[in-house]
Amino acid sequence: MNRFPLLLEPSQLAASLPVSGQVLIIEQAGRDNYLQNHIPGSVWLDFKRLQLGTAPTPGALPSLAQLSEVFSELGLTPDTHVICSDDEGGGWAGRLIWVLDCLGHTRYSYLNGGLVAWRAEGLPTSSTETLPTASVYQAELRNPDCSLTKEQILQRLGQPDFAIWDARSRAEYTGEKVISARGGHIPGAVNYEWTLGMNKARGLRINDLETFRSLLNDLGIDATKEVATHCQTHHRSGFTYLVGKILGLNIKGYAGSWSEWGNDPATPVTTGEQP
Repeated sequence: MNRFPLLLEPSQLAASLPVSGQVLIIEQAGRDNYLQNHIPGSVWLDFKRLQLGTAPTPGALPSLAQLSEVFSELGLTPDTHVICSDDEGGGWAGRLIWVLDCLGHTRYSYLNGGLVAWRAEGLPTSSTETLPTASVYQAELRNPDCSLTKEQILQRLGQPDFAIWDARSRAEYTGEKVISARGGHIPGAVNYEWTLGMNKARGLRINDLETFRSLLNDLGIDATKEVATHCQTHHRSGFTYLVGKILGLNIKGYAGSWSEWGNDPATPVTTGEQP
């Protein structure tokens, strides 16, 4: 049994410090922010190292060799429990959880509110960088079911047991703000911007879960459906993927996101407020 729950409160983690070698706190805050004050014992990870970074799918997974290198540097082992944190309310931390899911590593927690909530609680911090003890970790794509491709989404469009959660801004969704070659959204997708799901008054913690569940149900996103979530590059939708996991949804990341969909002239696109 995991020592920590999936949704971990800062006070729960603080009560367990210092953590053992079987627990790895990965902080994806900005580098300067991390060096200023971070959770004691946490190691820093540059979020860019978990992205492919090239068109047309910059948000896709990098190579397995790259993932092996990154997680070996961090000291990951199959028995390690990973605690994921960032300083933006869960986008990068949620994406890390998605990456771990793809690798079949299910020992993880999200620190609710991350470094923002931790500091707001006045919990202990350190300005001394923690250097991890390296391991030999061989990344394998053990759970490809954590993702959906463009082709799979095209096959599922319009089916009653399928839903798409678009985590982008309303302006991107309607097509008023165009970042790719075309603006708008995937036909049938519903929009709930990721930042609306976190409470600024509570250190960017996730909103009340039962209220969140009810809101998503009203949008047509529920446990009876396969749910694809995306944004522009599968960063913001790291948060929505995380929320889906916490709520027990059958949620999957569309890593190609709008960067792929909106730049492909053959994909269908809808503009305006309606799905």
